[in-house]
Amino acid sequence: MIDDVLAEAKQKMTATVRHTQSEFGKIRTGRANPTLVADLPVSYYGTKTPLQQIAGISVPEPRMLAINPYDQSALREIERAIQAADLGLNPSNDGQLIRVVFPELTEERRKEFVKIARERAEEGRIAIRNARRQAKSDLADLTDEGAVTEDDQRRGEQQLQKLTDKHIGEIDELLGNKEQELLEV
Repeated sequence: MIDDVLAEAKQKMTATVRHTQSEFGKIRTGRANPTLVADLPVSYYGTKTPLQQIAGISVPEPRMLAINPYDQSALREIERAIQAADLGLNPSNDGQLIRVVFPELTEERRKEFVKIARERAEEGRIAIRNARRQAKSDLADLTDEGAVTEDDQRRGEQQLQKLTDKHIGEIDELLGNKEQELLEV
Protein backbone atom coordinates (compact mmCIF):
# COMPACT_ATOMS: atom_id res chain seq x y z
CA MET A 1 0.00 0.00 0.00
CA ILE A 2 2.88 2.34 0.78
CA ASP A 3 4.34 1.53 -2.65
CA ASP A 4 1.06 2.57 -4.29
CA VAL A 5 1.07 5.91 -2.48
CA LEU A 6 4.72 6.50 -3.43
CA ALA A 7 4.11 5.47 -7.05
CA GLU A 8 1.21 7.92 -7.33
CA ALA A 9 3.31 10.71 -5.80
CA LYS A 10 6.19 9.93 -8.17
CA GLN A 11 3.82 10.04 -11.15
CA LYS A 12 2.45 13.45 -10.10
CA MET A 13 5.95 14.83 -9.47
CA THR A 14 7.26 13.57 -12.82
CA ALA A 15 4.28 15.14 -14.60
CA THR A 16 5.00 18.41 -12.80
CA VAL A 17 8.63 18.36 -13.96
CA ARG A 18 7.50 17.73 -17.55
CA HIS A 19 4.96 20.56 -17.32
CA THR A 20 7.58 22.95 -15.92
CA GLN A 21 9.93 21.99 -18.74
CA SER A 22 7.23 22.75 -21.32
CA GLU A 23 6.57 26.11 -19.60
CA PHE A 24 10.29 26.91 -19.90
CA GLY A 25 10.03 26.13 -23.61
CA LYS A 26 7.45 28.88 -23.98
CA ILE A 27 9.81 31.50 -22.55
CA ARG A 28 11.50 33.26 -25.42
CA THR A 29 15.24 33.23 -25.81
CA GLY A 30 17.17 34.86 -28.63
CA ARG A 31 16.60 31.79 -30.80
CA ALA A 32 13.51 30.68 -32.70
CA ASN A 33 11.60 27.92 -30.93
CA PRO A 34 8.38 26.44 -32.40
CA THR A 35 6.96 25.69 -28.93
CA LEU A 36 6.74 29.44 -28.36
CA VAL A 37 3.83 29.75 -30.81
CA ALA A 38 2.59 26.15 -31.15
CA ASP A 39 -0.22 26.53 -28.62
CA LEU A 40 -1.32 30.04 -29.64
CA PRO A 41 -5.11 30.14 -30.03
CA VAL A 42 -6.07 31.12 -33.57
CA SER A 43 -9.63 31.95 -34.56
CA TYR A 44 -10.22 29.38 -37.32
CA TYR A 45 -13.76 29.32 -38.71
CA GLY A 46 -15.06 30.81 -35.47
CA THR A 47 -13.28 28.30 -33.20
CA LYS A 48 -10.16 28.90 -31.13
CA THR A 49 -7.68 26.32 -32.47
CA PRO A 50 -4.02 25.83 -31.47
CA LEU A 51 -1.69 27.08 -34.20
CA GLN A 52 0.08 23.73 -34.50
CA GLN A 53 -3.19 22.11 -35.65
CA ILE A 54 -3.72 24.47 -38.59
CA ALA A 55 -0.16 25.15 -39.75
CA GLY A 56 3.27 23.62 -40.06
CA ILE A 57 5.94 25.42 -38.04
CA SER A 58 9.60 25.19 -39.05
CA VAL A 59 12.87 26.89 -38.17
CA PRO A 60 14.71 27.72 -41.44
CA GLU A 61 17.25 29.95 -39.65
CA PRO A 62 18.29 30.17 -35.97
CA ARG A 63 16.31 33.38 -35.41
CA MET A 64 13.36 32.83 -37.76
CA LEU A 65 10.18 30.77 -37.69
CA ALA A 66 8.33 29.87 -40.87
CA ILE A 67 4.63 29.15 -40.42
CA ASN A 68 2.96 27.43 -43.38
CA PRO A 69 -0.83 27.17 -42.94
CA TYR A 70 -2.55 24.07 -44.29
CA ASP A 71 -5.41 26.34 -45.37
CA GLN A 72 -4.27 29.62 -46.96
CA SER A 73 -7.45 31.37 -45.78
CA ALA A 74 -6.09 31.15 -42.21
CA LEU A 75 -3.05 33.38 -42.94
CA ARG A 76 -4.66 36.61 -41.67
CA GLU A 77 -5.96 35.00 -38.47
CA ILE A 78 -2.59 33.40 -37.71
CA GLU A 79 -0.88 36.75 -38.20
CA ARG A 80 -3.41 38.44 -35.86
CA ALA A 81 -2.96 35.74 -33.20
CA ILE A 82 0.83 36.19 -33.18
CA GLN A 83 0.49 39.96 -32.86
CA ALA A 84 -2.16 39.64 -30.13
CA ALA A 85 0.01 37.21 -28.11
CA ASP A 86 2.30 40.09 -27.08
CA LEU A 87 5.49 38.08 -27.56
CA GLY A 88 7.38 41.04 -28.96
CA LEU A 89 7.32 39.43 -32.42
CA ASN A 90 6.28 41.00 -35.71
CA PRO A 91 5.09 38.47 -38.30
CA SER A 92 5.46 39.16 -42.02
CA ASN A 93 2.98 37.63 -44.44
CA ASP A 94 3.93 37.03 -48.09
CA GLY A 95 0.60 35.46 -49.09
CA GLN A 96 1.88 31.88 -48.79
CA LEU A 97 3.94 31.79 -45.63
CA ILE A 98 4.29 33.76 -42.41
CA ARG A 99 7.83 34.54 -41.33
CA VAL A 100 8.54 35.56 -37.76
CA VAL A 101 11.98 37.05 -37.13
CA PHE A 102 13.20 37.07 -33.54
CA PRO A 103 14.94 40.35 -32.67
CA GLU A 104 17.96 40.38 -30.37
CA LEU A 105 16.97 40.55 -26.74
CA THR A 106 18.10 43.48 -24.66
CA GLU A 107 19.79 42.86 -21.30
CA GLU A 108 16.73 44.20 -19.50
CA ARG A 109 14.38 41.88 -21.43
CA ARG A 110 16.64 38.90 -20.70
CA LYS A 111 16.45 39.65 -16.97
CA GLU A 112 12.64 39.85 -17.20
CA PHE A 113 12.58 36.42 -18.84
CA VAL A 114 14.87 35.03 -16.11
CA LYS A 115 12.41 36.36 -13.52
CA ILE A 116 9.52 34.66 -15.36
CA ALA A 117 11.51 31.40 -15.50
CA ARG A 118 12.11 31.56 -11.76
CA GLU A 119 8.38 32.07 -11.16
CA ARG A 120 7.56 29.02 -13.31
CA ALA A 121 10.16 26.99 -11.40
CA GLU A 122 8.66 28.04 -8.08
CA GLU A 123 5.20 27.03 -9.31
CA GLY A 124 6.65 23.63 -10.16
CA ARG A 125 8.28 23.29 -6.73
CA ILE A 126 4.97 24.19 -5.06
CA ALA A 127 3.14 21.55 -7.10
CA ILE A 128 5.73 18.95 -6.08
CA ARG A 129 5.40 19.91 -2.41
CA ASN A 130 1.61 19.66 -2.73
CA ALA A 131 2.00 16.13 -4.12
CA ARG A 132 4.28 15.32 -1.17
CA ARG A 133 1.74 16.74 1.30
CA GLN A 134 -1.05 14.65 -0.25
CA ALA A 135 1.06 11.47 -0.18
CA LYS A 136 2.10 12.14 3.42
CA SER A 137 -1.55 12.56 4.35
CA ASP A 138 -2.39 9.28 2.60
CA LEU A 139 0.38 7.52 4.55
CA ALA A 140 -0.97 8.91 7.81
CA ASP A 141 -4.46 7.70 6.87
CA LEU A 142 -3.09 4.20 6.25
CA THR A 143 -1.49 4.25 9.69
CA ASP A 144 -4.70 5.48 11.32
CA GLU A 145 -6.64 2.68 9.64
CA GLY A 146 -4.13 0.17 10.97
CA ALA A 147 -3.09 -0.93 7.47
CA VAL A 148 0.59 -0.08 8.12
CA THR A 149 2.73 0.40 11.22
CA GLU A 150 4.20 3.71 12.33
CA ASP A 151 7.70 2.45 11.45
CA ASP A 152 6.53 1.64 7.92
CA GLN A 153 4.93 5.08 7.72
CA ARG A 154 8.22 6.74 8.73
CA ARG A 155 10.14 4.71 6.15
CA GLY A 156 7.56 5.66 3.52
CA GLU A 157 7.88 9.33 4.47
CA GLN A 158 11.67 9.11 4.14
CA GLN A 159 11.32 7.61 0.65
CA LEU A 160 8.77 10.30 -0.16
CA GLN A 161 11.21 13.01 0.92
CA LYS A 162 13.94 11.51 -1.30
CA LEU A 163 11.49 11.54 -4.23
CA THR A 164 10.58 15.14 -3.49
CA ASP A 165 14.23 16.23 -3.27
CA LYS A 166 15.04 14.45 -6.54
CA HIS A 167 12.21 16.11 -8.47
CA ILE A 168 12.86 19.56 -7.01
CA GLY A 169 16.51 19.06 -7.98
CA GLU A 170 15.40 18.32 -11.56
CA ILE A 171 13.40 21.56 -11.67
CA ASP A 172 16.36 23.49 -10.26
CA GLU A 173 18.60 21.97 -12.94
CA LEU A 174 16.11 22.89 -15.68
CA LEU A 175 15.95 26.43 -14.27
CA GLY A 176 19.75 26.71 -14.25
CA ASN A 177 19.91 25.61 -17.89
CA LYS A 178 17.16 28.05 -18.89
CA GLU A 179 18.82 30.95 -17.06
CA GLN A 180 22.13 30.17 -18.75
CA GLU A 181 20.37 30.00 -22.12
CA LEU A 182 18.60 33.32 -21.50
CA LEU A 183 21.68 35.21 -20.32
CA GLU A 184 23.84 33.87 -23.15
CA VAL A 185 24.55 36.69 -25.63
